[in-house]
Amino acid sequence: MDERLIKDKNNIWHPFTPLRGADDPLLITSASGIYLHTHDGRKIIDAVSSWWVNIHGHSHPHIAEALATQARKLEHVIFAGFTHEPAIRLSENLKKILPNNQQKIFFSDNGSTAVEVALKMAMQYWHNKGIEKKNIIALQGAYHGDTFGSMSVGDRGIFTDPFARYLFNVIPVDFPDEAYEEKAFEQFKSAIDGGSVCAFIFEPLVQGAGGMRMYRPEILDRMIAYARAYDVICIADEVFTGFGRTGRMFASDYLEHKPDIMALSKGLTGGTLPMGITTCSQQIVSAFETDDFLKTFFHGHSYTANPLACAAANASYELLTNAQCQQNIARITQQQHAFKLRLQGHKNVRTVRSLGTLMALEVQTDAQTSYTSTARKKIYHYFLEKNILLRPLGNVIYVLPPYVITAEELDHVHNSIEEFLTTL
Repeated sequence: MDERLIKDKNNIWHPFTPLRGADDPLLITSASGIYLHTHDGRKIIDAVSSWWVNIHGHSHPHIAEALATQARKLEHVIFAGFTHEPAIRLSENLKKILPNNQQKIFFSDNGSTAVEVALKMAMQYWHNKGIEKKNIIALQGAYHGDTFGSMSVGDRGIFTDPFARYLFNVIPVDFPDEAYEEKAFEQFKSAIDGGSVCAFIFEPLVQGAGGMRMYRPEILDRMIAYARAYDVICIADEVFTGFGRTGRMFASDYLEHKPDIMALSKGLTGGTLPMGITTCSQQIVSAFETDDFLKTFFHGHSYTANPLACAAANASYELLTNAQCQQNIARITQQQHAFKLRLQGHKNVRTVRSLGTLMALEVQTDAQTSYTSTARKKIYHYFLEKNILLRPLGNVIYVLPPYVITAEELDHVHNSIEEFLTTL
């Protein structure tokens, strides 16, 4: 075994990985475009964008140059009482593409903290106004992160069981897929009619870690409209769906009724450096615009608005809004949709769905969809042996590539999936 892998095994605790019985990690020495290069000469297609963060391909020269330039100027400075040009420019860039009701930008470190900030903003909004509202509505099957607030509003299961007694209660509403829209909406109305709901949090149109489950914008619009009528704050967790993943800049762009608060991360820096953003409307801001010091939003992180991360995010924004990138998103959307149609009715596929640059299918198994499905390991190893990184969610295979993938490379991934299905 490579000495570096021995040191890894002795020193490092990897995420979502048991300390015994797990495969040894692959040692990646470099990456370029859609390819990961291993220490032993393999070239692996990153078909899941390294946990959905990489939107422009690895080691993109435009982002790398922006980082190098910024590193020679200012690497970091406390963001309480100070500011800097990369953060100011990023706030302006984001407001050009966000729904036009989003007015303020709050910086944090990752998707979980972006959600934590969103929840705290909503809770303190009512506290500052002197109104008692403490209940939160969340959709069944949701995943919003691994910090305590984000776990509380997510689905309960193997990830949260050890911490269950420490999590605050939420009002769960059934996932509103097309067959259960009316039932879910009636549950939603019943929860809100109680009058004590502070906020409604949701992953718009797609539940990512929950199995890439999709639901229609029409039902979400109805929910937001009803919530608004009863002064319930609506929080869109766009950590996964933001920055073009659904075919539009944000999944909220499919909606007539826009969220009050949005949580962003993952594609924000092009997958280069960690950063979280929480944005909010002027209505939310108004509860904090006061001379009363005790109504300040007392939240922050050591690396809030890190200039290097801001520089990467600004470079990513320039790439994302370029005509070539938008054309790539449209092409990938078309290819994923065409592959979905090709798989419909396949005897080894339970369901298949696509939205924008995402395509997901459930492999036909005896058991119901589950993260712990034994199909997960088989699927993962099959494709890794073919030098394709697909990290299934139980028996759900999904393809979510960087936008620089070529038509031929994406066809290769699709054809490999079709070949796998013939082995079942």
